[in-house]
Amino acid sequence: MAPEHVLVPLDGSPLADDALVHALDTFECRVTVLNVVTPLDSSMSESGVLEPDEQRRESARDRADELVNRAEERAAAADRSVETAVETGDPAETIIEYAETNDVDHVVMGGHGGERHELARRLLGTVATTVVAEAPVTVTVVR
Repeated sequence: MAPEHVLVPLDGSPLADDALVHALDTFECRVTVLNVVTPLDSSMSESGVLEPDEQRRESARDRADELVNRAEERAAAADRSVETAVETGDPAETIIEYAETNDVDHVVMGGHGGERHELARRLLGTVATTVVAEAPVTVTVVR
């Protein structure tokens, strides 16, 4: 059965951009792009190396807005439109919660490999691995 609402989480990476292109090319349905702003607590700042809290939040929000605006432009270039959302929280948990509470029936996301010990995490990335394992809907990982 074809999905009616596809969620594409964006993090600014080329693979996330590829996931959006894949979703737009593959599915003729409602598409929502989601950027998750991850909060940084003050313990993550090393003696003022990071900007004060409000400046970090503003910078992160500006980056999120830029990502969803770029997605809207990319969709428009393909004669499509996307809905946009920006949420704050843990990326994997927020993606899963968004899918559960917004009638999403398919997630298309980029996968990120890296220097990790577990094979699945190396192939997909930690956020993608968690979403694949815990999402209540079908997940397509673009590599």
